[in-house]
Amino acid sequence: MEKATFGAGCFWGIEAAFRRTEGVVDTAVGYMGGVLKNPTYKQVCTDRTGHAEVVEVTFDASQITYEELLGVFFKSHNPTQLNRQGPDVGTQYRSAIFFYSPEQEAAARTAKVMQNGKWTYPVVTEITQASTFWRAEEYHQQFLEKRGLTHCHI
Repeated sequence: MEKATFGAGCFWGIEAAFRRTEGVVDTAVGYMGGVLKNPTYKQVCTDRTGHAEVVEVTFDASQITYEELLGVFFKSHNPTQLNRQGPDVGTQYRSAIFFYSPEQEAAARTAKVMQNGKWTYPVVTEITQASTFWRAEEYHQQFLEKRGLTHCHI
């Protein structure tokens, strides 16, 4: 099993998209890319910790490629909006790919270049080496699924 971590605005919607993807074994929502250890949702929402809301994806590489996961990621949000998705505004809602290997980094950079030709505005997705994944509070895990929803309102 391999890991991939993505930030695409509110983590509820992106988690739901990956949970519906064949080859994805597990997901967890949480925080990555900030300076505070073990942050809470309330702390992340202050926009002072530097964390992005992310989904950590565990996938079976014999069933789905990292490149295919990048496709799900880019189809699930607007990567041209800086530090926001729809009505959600703040650095925690940024578009971000956190890579775990040089291969993932190269694939992410290639995918970003390819996406630039599909949008009117430049893709602002950040590509950063993965750091510590801090699991979000339990009520955030599979939030939409627990409520019988398939997507967020935006």
